[in-house]
Amino acid sequence: MSEISKTESYDDKIVRNFAWATVLWGIVGMLVGVIIAAELFHPQISDSAKELSFGRIRPLHTNAVIFAFVGNGIFMGVYYSLQRLCRRRMFCDKLSRIHFWGWQAIIVAAAVTLPLGLSSAKEYAELEWPIDIAITVIWVVFGINMIMTIIKRRESHMYVAIWFYLATFITVALLHVVNSMALPASFFKSYSMYAGVQDALIQWWYGHNAVAFFLTTPYLGLMYYFIPKASNRPVFSYRLSIIHFWSLIFIYIWAGPHHLLHTSLPDWCQTLGVVFSLMLIAPSWGGMLNGLLTLRGAWDKVRTEPVLKFMVVAITAYGMATFEGPLLSLRSLNSLTHYTDWTIAHVHVAGLGWNGYLTFGILYWLIPRLYNRKLYSLKLANLHFWIGLIGIILYAIPLYWAGVTQGMMWQQFNENGTLTYGNFVETVDKVIPMYKLRALGGLLYLIGAIIMAWNLFKTAAGAKVEDESFQVVEKEHKPEKKLKGLIYSHRWLEGKTVLFSVLTLGAVLIGGLFEIVPMYLVSSNVKKIDSVKPYTALEQYGRDIYVREGCYTCHSQMIRPFRAETERYGDFSRSGEFIYDRPFQWGSKRIGPDLARVGKRNLSNAWHYEHLMNPRSTSPTSIMPAYAFMKDSKVSQDFLERAIRTLTKLGVPYGKGYDKQAYADAMLQAEGIQKDLLDNGVEIEKDAEVIALIAYLQRMGTDFDPDAEGKEKLIEEKNEGVVK
Repeated sequence: MSEISKTESYDDKIVRNFAWATVLWGIVGMLVGVIIAAELFHPQISDSAKELSFGRIRPLHTNAVIFAFVGNGIFMGVYYSLQRLCRRRMFCDKLSRIHFWGWQAIIVAAAVTLPLGLSSAKEYAELEWPIDIAITVIWVVFGINMIMTIIKRRESHMYVAIWFYLATFITVALLHVVNSMALPASFFKSYSMYAGVQDALIQWWYGHNAVAFFLTTPYLGLMYYFIPKASNRPVFSYRLSIIHFWSLIFIYIWAGPHHLLHTSLPDWCQTLGVVFSLMLIAPSWGGMLNGLLTLRGAWDKVRTEPVLKFMVVAITAYGMATFEGPLLSLRSLNSLTHYTDWTIAHVHVAGLGWNGYLTFGILYWLIPRLYNRKLYSLKLANLHFWIGLIGIILYAIPLYWAGVTQGMMWQQFNENGTLTYGNFVETVDKVIPMYKLRALGGLLYLIGAIIMAWNLFKTAAGAKVEDESFQVVEKEHKPEKKLKGLIYSHRWLEGKTVLFSVLTLGAVLIGGLFEIVPMYLVSSNVKKIDSVKPYTALEQYGRDIYVREGCYTCHSQMIRPFRAETERYGDFSRSGEFIYDRPFQWGSKRIGPDLARVGKRNLSNAWHYEHLMNPRSTSPTSIMPAYAFMKDSKVSQDFLERAIRTLTKLGVPYGKGYDKQAYADAMLQAEGIQKDLLDNGVEIEKDAEVIALIAYLQRMGTDFDPDAEGKEKLIEEKNEGVVK
């Protein structure tokens, strides 16, 4: 059979675009991270601009780092490696361009809306519904382009990196659509379709697996491609790759509930999260070992080449984080570390080490090849490596120390049975030095990234840019040498792209359906409490302000059934208390005290007012930002009506047509708070936002009486003949 040879070229322009976007947004995201780290010991930074408050820009930092820096890094690596693994240019150049510019537009939209307080307040999914729709569209554009390139590939073998790319696209699409289900109240405000416990489960099914399938699986795909390329060594074990892939994507999806241990989530669901989290150690370390052992015989190059140094640290950080994560799911350890800075240290070891250093290594390897130039300076690359590594150490170790300090101080009792540190601020004071070291570590990491940006810019400057060409030989396919067992079966499956994708979807669906469906079909999972009523119109508006300002980033609303917590905050939380909470506000970190029952603490309206205007006036060492602007901001009648109307559609029993009466009712309640403040020397308009927020704070925890619940239970048991 005659061979037909022709020359084609890869689309390297799209790779270069994503590479420079990765560098730019990485520096922006890290800069915001340094700012919020500084705000934890110098909160006055945001006094002159509410848009810079910790609660507003903390989600800006996470979104910028995850979806802008890491997201662009993923696309950079995928577009480069996929074309070469398939020996074909991307399916459609136009789709590639739409993907690039659409993703950058989404990032800019996030950078504008989050500081303005336009947030859904769901971890790693704070962007409001118009942006969520845009994300869905652009993600589908990326998926079509990728899958069609795979289907039309010229290589019969579907290399391991491609498996992880497919799993990423399929699972992230599923997670994003399910978690983002909401009903809009206005163009930039919506309410979650889920409430309370159900919302918490959906959120952490999404949140944990966003880490799994956005920060882990695509980077494993990049690891399987770029480490063999950089070291010029084959992957250590193809068989281990198969086991690693299928076991990881099946087990990971079950582990989300370990973020909700000791909460109001049903115990069976928490237990599933623990069991599958522990099982995750095996596939995670299998992948880590496969990556490290690929470098066997190349350790001399590791000592001399910055690219491999970055990659070795990245894989090591992945191994550390994926061992620590399952350990933190153990109930005893979780009771000490959850809500503390230990979790922040754990997340950043993975983010700075695994995602950051692998991205840096790929950039140092890729940019010289994209521009046909040698790296401008190996010395600067090595300097970046050591500055960044010192930054990671200075960031993580103080926060581990802070986490243990917080956990032990919160739980310490005196000999007479009272809390040793009854005032929460005492525990904050102890960790301020650690926060300063953490900020220094983050600053060093940022300086390293800036050095890299300069090095790469100098490498590319003045270079003649050309897409890499390759020779295509169309000829009769020659069968590979005969394979046996697992590898043979998997090679057959790799030839069936659609079937492979369907099986991948099935693997990730099983765990999600098993955990989520019972929460909606079994009503007893969320027991109704008769005394829990919907928020009043004013309280609901105040709650929306609380969400807007990102108060959940510092305060939890979940009292766990520990003696130390019930002594400090009040009776432990029940699932039925949260049935009107959209979104749930259980929180992930306690920089300030839990607020689940703050309404029962007998704090006056005047105290709340002074605390919001200037937190240092009521707590001299508080690190909370001031919210003085709320005394001049006004409650919007139009938005309040829209909010009540939307919540009514979602099942909150306000009654038909109540939206028209809501503002009048809100102002009536506000007049009572206004009069009380006036009696304490504070003159303020009744429609000031601060009054609405005070109304919400005074409501929290007041409509649940544990003594009444006990009496009701006793009556039920008597009626059923249990008690004679």
